[in-house]
Amino acid sequence: MDHRVLQVGLALGLIAASALIAARLRFTVAPLLILTGLAVGPHAPTIGPFDFRFVETTPIITFLGRMGVLFLLFYLGLEFSIGRLIKSGRSIAVSGSIHVAIKFLLGLGFAALLGWPGKETLVVAGLMTISSSAIVAKVLFDLRRTANRETELILGVIMFEDVFVAFYLAVVSGVVLSAAASAVGVLKSAGLALGFISGLIVVGRLAVPLLNRALRIASDETFLLVVFAALFLLAGFGETLHVAEAIGALLLGLILAETEHAQRIEHLVVPFRDFFGAMFFFGFGLTIDPTALGGAVGPALGAVFVTLLGSVAAGMIAGRRAGLSNRASLTTGLTVTSRGEFSIIMAGLAAAGGLLPVLQPFAALYVLILAILGPLLTKESERIYDLLSRLRLSALKALSRKRLKS
Repeated sequence: MDHRVLQVGLALGLIAASALIAARLRFTVAPLLILTGLAVGPHAPTIGPFDFRFVETTPIITFLGRMGVLFLLFYLGLEFSIGRLIKSGRSIAVSGSIHVAIKFLLGLGFAALLGWPGKETLVVAGLMTISSSAIVAKVLFDLRRTANRETELILGVIMFEDVFVAFYLAVVSGVVLSAAASAVGVLKSAGLALGFISGLIVVGRLAVPLLNRALRIASDETFLLVVFAALFLLAGFGETLHVAEAIGALLLGLILAETEHAQRIEHLVVPFRDFFGAMFFFGFGLTIDPTALGGAVGPALGAVFVTLLGSVAAGMIAGRRAGLSNRASLTTGLTVTSRGEFSIIMAGLAAAGGLLPVLQPFAALYVLILAILGPLLTKESERIYDLLSRLRLSALKALSRKRLKS
């Protein structure tokens, strides 16, 4: 007898319970969903008609999770239009470049230190570079810091990272997913992917007046069908060119954000983003075997430490260049330490490309730790700054006394 509907209902029940707990704790739900997914799966028991192994429904949940990625990235594109990115210009470019350069180089160095191969190194550098836009935005709202001076810098960094990840995913997906073995083949594949992104942005901006007229549809049902058809067709077509499907969704969001229908699309898409996004995080946890996490603990903890150092250093440098105080600069660095959807997407890319199996549990632990630690550090940023200031003052006094004695 087919019990797949019951099993999907069970998965939704676990997701809903996680969301209720997160709401009670006033904490972001993403890490709880990953933990819930880790707690069930092939190693879990079967109790009566409730099969917590999800053997029959794992492919369904995985596909729903892929849809979640599309909606998350599509909505993110709607939030940050191409025009807004261009208008912010110099400040975003400088601050974002500092953050990306420091974290990316540290990621490359860390993966190289572990002795991982070239493709794996590129994936690890990417997943250690990009902050979670969803978690950072939620933390800023929950802590009521949207009016703080450093928030503008934080959002600028996030926007720059989102643009960077679009091009980086295009390059890495061209390297990892294509069959190109030679340097020329890899460059050709990556060039095709970058050409697709650049061409779509140019054509999309020119087509805004046409899109404005085409989307003047009175029925919300028909309107959604047209938008969703464009979303899945564009994402799927991009994947045939070795561009991660999530990037096609992001680009469509950026383009539609320029139209007069952006707010209507945002309003209608939010429920789909939340529902399928929750399936994405739960499904990711479901694919990880907890018994295989042991070998990833050391690398994950090392990556967390390196990420914290890189984020704080980048925050201090970018913050001071932007004229922020040391306190606000530290807050900037701590706020962008959270990792989430982009790191998981990079791990999924590694799995699709048949790279080292350790990357999946490594990414799961890395994301889980920083998804929990990032919001906590942001919340306690004032105390952390005061503590570091006292430690620095004590060190200076000790050094001064040592010089006087000598």
